[in-house]
Amino acid sequence: MTATPESLNATSSACCAPATDTGECCSLFQGVIGAEDAQRIARVLKALADPMRLRLLSHLAAQGCDSVCSCDFTEELGISQPTVSHHMKKLVDAGLITREQRGKWAHYSVVPEAFAEICGLLDLR
Repeated sequence: MTATPESLNATSSACCAPATDTGECCSLFQGVIGAEDAQRIARVLKALADPMRLRLLSHLAAQGCDSVCSCDFTEELGISQPTVSHHMKKLVDAGLITREQRGKWAHYSVVPEAFAEICGLLDLR
């Protein structure tokens, strides 16, 4: 499908036209991020920029509020225990998950508030 000047104008005017009921112009973001928040969010996004960390977090998040033993990640994802520990430490440091030591094994849980904040940040509707 080829964009015509008419279709481009219709699209851009629908996106950026002031809302008639509130008088506000549309925005792709809720507001400007302060320096401290930008540092924190960048740390989280940096942790999420690794494909294995995304897989680990996805596996953990799929369990809901239940904690998951680090031993479960090795079989499920086919990676070694040192690799699990390395990547999970990055996610813990970013504040996305918590770690609890139970005997010889570490158990991890998602931090719901951190997860919700990232979801909200990435929701550009």
